[in-house]
Amino acid sequence: MAERLVELDAALTDVILHHRPDAGAVEEVFMNKNPQSTLKLGQARGVAMLALARAGLPVAEYPTKVVKKALVGTGGAEKAQVQAMLKVLLPGVGLAGEDASDALAVAITHANMLGSHR
Repeated sequence: MAERLVELDAALTDVILHHRPDAGAVEEVFMNKNPQSTLKLGQARGVAMLALARAGLPVAEYPTKVVKKALVGTGGAEKAQVQAMLKVLLPGVGLAGEDASDALAVAITHANMLGSHR
């Protein structure tokens, strides 16, 4: 696991250096049915937050229900509904699995939240 976290940190650092974002956003950890999965997700989330903070970027956190509501209109939306809305909002973008879909959903939520506060 430690090696995978190092790889995640290196990959995120490369993305940050290449794309120079103004901020980052992560989904809050939720309790999964499998405690081991929840723990691993929390560790990966911590690495993501560290990479962003180390780059001097502000990091926003959003609960899953807020992300679902921002995209679909209801916090109880299914993953398939979120993915369908992503295809509407980002036509032509190939979604490379659930993790990529979740990341795009969080990014869109963050962009919408920033827009509503300006």
